[in-house]
Amino acid sequence: MRHDAHGHRRVDLRAVMALALPLMLNSAVQLVLNLTDTWFVGRISVEAMAAMGAVHFLAIVFLLGFGGVGLAVQTFVSQAYGARQSTRAARSTWLGLWATLATVPFFLALATQGEWILGLFGLPPQVVVLAADWWMPRMLGGPLSVVLWGLAGFFNGIGKPRVSLAVMLAVAIVNAVLNEILIFELGLGMAGSAWATTASIGLGCALSMWLFLSAPFQSPYRTRRTWRPTVRGLKKMLAVGVPTGLFPAVDLVAMSLFQLMQVRLGAVEGAATQIVMMLTAIAYLPAIGIAMAGTTLVGQSIGAGDRDWANRMGNTIIRLSVIYMGTVGVGIALAGPWLVPLFSDTSHPGSAEVVRLGVRLVWIAGAYQVFDALNLASAFCLRGAGDVKTPTVYLLLLAWGVFVPVAHMASFAPGEGWVHFLPQFGFGTTGGWAAALGYVVLLGTMLFLRWRFGAWRSIVLT
Repeated sequence: MRHDAHGHRRVDLRAVMALALPLMLNSAVQLVLNLTDTWFVGRISVEAMAAMGAVHFLAIVFLLGFGGVGLAVQTFVSQAYGARQSTRAARSTWLGLWATLATVPFFLALATQGEWILGLFGLPPQVVVLAADWWMPRMLGGPLSVVLWGLAGFFNGIGKPRVSLAVMLAVAIVNAVLNEILIFELGLGMAGSAWATTASIGLGCALSMWLFLSAPFQSPYRTRRTWRPTVRGLKKMLAVGVPTGLFPAVDLVAMSLFQLMQVRLGAVEGAATQIVMMLTAIAYLPAIGIAMAGTTLVGQSIGAGDRDWANRMGNTIIRLSVIYMGTVGVGIALAGPWLVPLFSDTSHPGSAEVVRLGVRLVWIAGAYQVFDALNLASAFCLRGAGDVKTPTVYLLLLAWGVFVPVAHMASFAPGEGWVHFLPQFGFGTTGGWAAALGYVVLLGTMLFLRWRFGAWRSIVLT
C-alpha cells in the first residue's frame, strides 16, 4: 500500500511484484523440473513420452487430493501474519506437517497399485508398463511433496518467498543431475526419472526444515516451540486443507482423463498432447506464482481486518495474471514450430507426426491461457480468504458434468471410447482440445464472478 499526494490509498505495484516475482520464479523452477523430466523421457522413446502423458496429471491428482493440508498452510500463515500473531503462523505450519502423516498410508497403497489403475483405461500394453515403472517411486515420494508444500507455505505466507525459491533451485539442480545418472547411466529408464524427482524433493524437505528451525525464524516465530498438535487445530487444518486439495485435484482428474483419452487414440496423439501440456506450463506455472501472491496478500489483508483492501489486492492479482498468461499464450502459439520439435527425437519412429500435430494444438492451447488465468488467479485469491468449498462444487460440476463427457464425445469415433451410450463424433485430438478450451472459458468466468460478488467477505477462519 502507498498513499498519494491527497492521502488516498493506492496499490503499490512495485511492492506487489517484489512479492510476486520470487513466487513466479519459484513456479518457473517447477516448470524447469517438468520440462527437464519431459526432455529426458523424450530421449527414451515416443512410447515413453506417451506413458508420461498418461501418468503426469494422474499423479498430481493424487498428490493434491491427499496433500491439500500442505497447500492450506499458506492461508493460515498469511492471515496470522496479517494479524501480527507470529507464533500462530508457526503453529499452523506444524499442524500442516502433522496432518501430512495421515497421507502416508494412502500413498503407500497407491504406490503398489499403479499397473492396476492404469490398466483401467485401455491403454497400449507397452505404455502401461512404462507408466507403471514411473508410478511407484513417484507415489512413494508423495508425503515428501506435501511436506515441501507446507514449509513453502510458511515462507510464502510471511512474505519470504525468496527462501522457498532458493530451496526449489536446489531441488531443480539435483533433479537434473539425477535424471541423467538414474535414467541412462544406471539404466533405470522411466523409473529413474521418478526416483530422481522423489530424491530431489526429499532434499528440499530437509533443507526447508533446517531453515524453518534456524535462528532467524526461531526468534520471532518460535518455530521450535510450537510443534505440539491439538485436536481442534488439526480439525481446522483439515476443514480447509481437504477442499483446498480437492479443488485442483478435481480439475486435474478431468485433465488427466483428457490426456488418457488422447493416449488411447494413439502414441502420437498422447505424445503430442504431453508436449503441448508441458509448453503451456510456461504460461500457467509462473502465473501460479502471481496467484500465490494473491493468497498471501488477500490473507494478510483479512488478517489485518481490512477486507476492502483484500478486494483491491485480489483484483490487482487477477489483472496481472490475465496480462501475463495472455501474452505468453500468444508467444507459445507463434513459436510452436520451433518449440515442439525440441521435445521429440527425430530418430524415433512417429516423431514427425508428433511434431505436426503438436504445432497445430499449440494454437488452441494459446487461446486457453486467458481464461485459465481467470481460473487460477480467482481461485488462489478465494483461497486466501478461506473460500474453498463452493468453488470446489463449481469445479466438480463443470469438470465432470461438462468437460469430461464433451471431450470424450469430441475425441472418439463410434466404438473407440470407454463408454458407448454417449454420441461420438471422432474429431480426434483437435476436438478434445477444443472441448478443453470451452471448459476453461466456463470455469474461469464462474470463479471470477464468485470473487467479484464477494461471498468470501463473511468467512472467518479463526
